[in-house]
Amino acid sequence: MRSETDIPPATGPLAGVKVIDMTSVLMGPFASQAIADMGADVIKVEAPKGDLVRQIGPARHDAMGPVYLNANRNKRSIALDLKQPEGLAALKRLLTDADVLMYNVRPQAMARLGLSYEAVAEINPRIVYAGLFGFGQDGPYAARPAYDDLIQGATTLPHLIAKASGGIPRYVPTAMADRIVGLTGVNAILASLLARERTGRGDRVDIPMFETMAAFVLGDHLGGLTYEPPLDGGGYARQLSPERRPYQTRDGYVCALVYTDKQWRDFLGAVGRAALMDEDPRFGSYGGRSRNIDYVYGELARIFLEKTTAEWMALLEQADVPFMPMHDLLSILDDPQLKATGFFIDAEHPSEGHIRTMRVPVRWQNNPVSTLRRHAPRLGEHTREVLTQLGYTPAEVVAMLAAGQAAAAPDLKQE
Repeated sequence: MRSETDIPPATGPLAGVKVIDMTSVLMGPFASQAIADMGADVIKVEAPKGDLVRQIGPARHDAMGPVYLNANRNKRSIALDLKQPEGLAALKRLLTDADVLMYNVRPQAMARLGLSYEAVAEINPRIVYAGLFGFGQDGPYAARPAYDDLIQGATTLPHLIAKASGGIPRYVPTAMADRIVGLTGVNAILASLLARERTGRGDRVDIPMFETMAAFVLGDHLGGLTYEPPLDGGGYARQLSPERRPYQTRDGYVCALVYTDKQWRDFLGAVGRAALMDEDPRFGSYGGRSRNIDYVYGELARIFLEKTTAEWMALLEQADVPFMPMHDLLSILDDPQLKATGFFIDAEHPSEGHIRTMRVPVRWQNNPVSTLRRHAPRLGEHTREVLTQLGYTPAEVVAMLAAGQAAAAPDLKQE
């Protein structure tokens, strides 16, 4: 097992930034991992039972599931019972020199703990107090809980899927809202840290899921409802076309987007239908194609049935028409682009053994980052270390653990 002295020093654009991460499940941890990946010292504060996301998916050991592993690298874990005064006191010590506090419970719950923005700012007026939660606090939904599925539904995504497919409403099969709002939170936190450099003051930052996702989806689909009176009932016609999907070939599928006039001319020429651009106004211009998008995409679907996937990929590359393979969860592991860029990393986790993870996609020339400075920690793996750094004596740490005010992972046996 790699010891703490073997941990490489933090590098990256956020090296030296200290973040106290009280978030759980996915939206907040995904955001705090992005910040940790950029070099910040992120201390994950968990209840003694741990983050629920630890239990999601297949695992070699309890509380170390794959969703957790892929949203909590480069962090330290301290387990504290914040309902006990001593546990809460330890958290407040952590806040005295922190740059950021992140949380994703409802603000009312933070206030009940004595951790409202006003209370935390009394401890540390320079702190960026960032809440990632369901709804803006000046509306009637303020106190409601929120989850990815609910926010997807409330921001029209299942409706749009049903409209495009002619089927039943469905959620997008990935935690889309959690991750989009998480990235929005990263942007907001970094902007607040920049503002603090200029003003010397911290700030309270609210990042609501509902409003963030409404803006994200309606940027495409507000359409004619942008105007008053409305020009149509909303919706982006190309995205809602039932024919907008991977094209079936003789032996599989391929993803292709024939978009610009040049791409259409080159594509139709390559398949022996060049005359369509001049003879059929439905193909001759972007406007014509947009107004007849279902027909145009339907014709493409029929054309793609004429060749195999490999034949189409060769033809599309030769014609310089954008395309990609339609991967599944196994084939993507062998994608040549991802292999060439070293996207997937084979690593040895101290407790979980051999794992596959993904590198930080962004690269900085002058502030390089280490993707795996730390592996995703076991529950309370760094409790003793962090409490000691806060000034607690060994006897005090032992007493807190015995009283259940904190919890710590057992030491791994040296192999």
